[in-house]
Amino acid sequence: MEDSPNKYPMRRDAEFFGELELDLLYMAKRLRDALRLEKLLTDNAIDYLVETGTYTGGLLMKRDLTGAFFYVAPADLERTRELLLANRFKPYTS
Repeated sequence: MEDSPNKYPMRRDAEFFGELELDLLYMAKRLRDALRLEKLLTDNAIDYLVETGTYTGGLLMKRDLTGAFFYVAPADLERTRELLLANRFKPYTS
């Protein structure tokens, strides 16, 4: 990532995490939010997985929309949630 203290992207593929069950951290509904979050995670050296997925949106007219779903290892979840809150993101809660 350009202008990042960490030169190496922390975005990983599923094989990197092996059999580890990852926790959903954030659902980005807009590309701008997804890119901002990727930079934040990379700058803070947090390994993460991002996948596209669908979610239901709309009040009157329900429709399926596509978003970016961000996952982290359970060991990183709490500190990553705190980082998101400090940077005006709202972490996913089940």
